[in-house]
Parts: sequence; structure tokens; C-alpha cells
Amino acid sequence: MKRIIILGDGMADWHQEALGGQTILQHAHTPNMDRLARMGRCGLLRTVADGFHPGSEVANSSILGYDQFLVYEGRGPLEAASIGVELEDDDLALRCNFVSLDGNLLRNHSCGRLETVDADILIKYLQDELGNERVHFYTGVQYRHLLVIKGGNKHLRCTPPHDIPGRPWREYMLSAATPEAEETARLLTELVYKSQVLLKYHPLNAQRIELGQDPVSSIWPWGGGYRPQMTPLTERFAQQIKRGSVITAVDLIRGIGRYAGLKIIDVVGATGLWDTNYAGKAHAALEALQTDDFVYLHVEAADEAGHDGELALKIQCIENIDNYIVGPIMQAAYDLGEPLSIAILPDHPTPIDLRTHTAEPIPFAIWHPGIEPDCVSAFDEDSARQGSYGLLEGDEFICAFMRERELENYQSEIY
Repeated sequence: MKRIIILGDGMADWHQEALGGQTILQHAHTPNMDRLARMGRCGLLRTVADGFHPGSEVANSSILGYDQFLVYEGRGPLEAASIGVELEDDDLALRCNFVSLDGNLLRNHSCGRLETVDADILIKYLQDELGNERVHFYTGVQYRHLLVIKGGNKHLRCTPPHDIPGRPWREYMLSAATPEAEETARLLTELVYKSQVLLKYHPLNAQRIELGQDPVSSIWPWGGGYRPQMTPLTERFAQQIKRGSVITAVDLIRGIGRYAGLKIIDVVGATGLWDTNYAGKAHAALEALQTDDFVYLHVEAADEAGHDGELALKIQCIENIDNYIVGPIMQAAYDLGEPLSIAILPDHPTPIDLRTHTAEPIPFAIWHPGIEPDCVSAFDEDSARQGSYGLLEGDEFICAFMRERELENYQSEIY
């Protein structure tokens, strides 16, 4: 049996008064997700263990069955793996956002629509001005980049910038969590303030302001850690996965995929935003399933809409996932030459009212030919509560998904 997980980042949300009390998943027109839920089985999944921040790095690696207490090292090392930066044992890797400031407030976590080609110019500029044998800046994608500090201490208090749009940014500056990390915190704070001076007078920023675009005001380091130790999925599920792939426009997910032993598939026009190449991702997944046993198809769009607080845009992103990804993959499921198991789920909620992630359990649905359906008839947060899987956590979801025909007996095992 072949398998695909379709991950709509941040699709889950809260009930909206503007939608008559419905959640966005309930309101959106998603006939294919609903059909998959109706034909398969549903449940809820806790993707964020107690004590962890509800970041995508935690949620996505949890979905793949990794124990965060054993493997969690923050986003930085995952960004490094994605762009091919080999970390030494004493390298502290941090996610390095470009952010836009408005005086004392953090305007946004992504500088609006920042293209990678422009970001690369600024990252190389900062490396020339601030880099040395200990400090290295590396270009990532759009606003998401990498900062490596040789000999850095990871025990820092860092706030993800997407958690604080519109708030006073100085109140959330990183700091040392232990005395041993104070030198690293001072170094990073110095880099932040120096970057603000350098970026303010860069010609590229003058062009952006003239065009009415958000300026690239500062770097924002966070999510630091060392190289993680993750057992590849091809070893853990050796009977089910001989070859696997990940499809995403986000470096973080690429990094998880690399450590999980999956090959990375690039899709032309995949942006990580609302205008990503949905159809191209579906086509790439179906091509990969001709030779691979497992595909992890990640779509960032709805999460970004949630961070921007855009209700209509988030609805549209979810409907695009349903129309251009879930529908075509379900339609092709019988043409692969062997059975295909499909799972659909978000990684975490990104409520538009909050504009950041929360840790509530998320809905999921699993379908494959021959599975006995449960009572659920729609894919959304409330309906999934009635599903036969109940509430799963830890590695229970991925283990259930890998069980092939044993899935039919799962309901009798948990009750």
C-alpha cells in the first residue's frame, strides 16, 4: 500500500461570529475533504506535547511520530538541513527572520511579500558586514533565513516573531535562560541592533519604501538548537516505506524531511503563500507515488492567511487545497496500480482572531480502499470529535496510518 499525508498548515481555527458560529473548515466549500472523511475514519490528534510551544516544527515532526522530548532542537537546525548547511557539534543554528518594524512595534514577521532574490542580497550584505569565523548568515527562502553561531549556547528565551504582530518588539527581545547563555544572548542582541542600522540605509529598502512595500527593518533570531538525532522513517517503518518524499515550499519542513530520510521534491511556483502552485504540488505527489511508498505533501498557505488575520483569504486557501490537491489525488487513487491510503489534517490551529498558533487538538481523516467508515460525514473540528479514532497523541497517528489493513480493527482495539 502507498501512503500520502496532505498537511494543510494552520487550517484549523476557532468558531467565528462572522460565519454564524462556524469554524472556517465548516464554512469553506470542501466537498473532497468531506468525502474523504465520509468514506474513511476520523479523529482528533494532539500535535503539541505539554511544555512545548505550538510551532510548526513541533507539530509536523510530532505528526510523523517523533518524540519531542528526544529530538526537539528548535527550528534553526531544520532550516540548516533544508538548505544543506552541515552543522558541527558546537554550532548553534537559529532561524533568522527578516521582520518589518514600525517604530516600537513589530509591523509583521515577514516584511510583506519579500522575494528570495531580494532577501539573498540583504543576507549576503549582512554576512559581509557582520559575519566572521564565528557568525555566519545563510540565505533561506523569502523572509526565512539561517544564522549559525559557532560555540553558541542554546538556552535562550526567544519569541517567534509571528506571535507578536503589532506589539512592542523590544519587550520580546531574546535573553539568556541560564547564566551560561548570557554571552550568546549579548552577541545576538548586538547583531540585531547592528542589522537595523545597516538595513535602514540599504538601497533595496529605499526601493521597497518607494514602491509602498514594507521595509526589511531587522533580523530576528529565534528557535535555536543543535543538530537533532532523528531515526529515518525508512528505518522505523521499514516494511511500509522503502522510499519517501516531502513536497513543501518551507525550509522548516524540508529540514524535517531530510532528517526523516525523505527526499525533497521542488515544485515550480510553490511559494509558501496563498498563491502557491496547488495543482503543481498535487501533480508532483502523484508522480512521486509512481515510485515512492510515502509522500508528505505540505501546504503553508492557510497558515500565512491566519497569521495575517485574513478570514476570506484563509477560506480561499482551504478551498484551493480541497479543489486542486485533495480532489485530484482522490480521483487518481485507483490508478496507481496498488491501494493508496490518504490522510488529511492540519498541523495546528492558526486562529485568525489570534494571528498565531495554538495547541488545541486538530482534526484528521484517514481513508484507503476497504476501510470501514465511521459516523463522520464532514471534515472539520467538531465532526472529527465523533470519529472512531477518538483522541490520539504521540506516535499513535502515524502508527495507525502505517497499519494498512489492520486499520479496520482499530476501532475495536481502542474501545
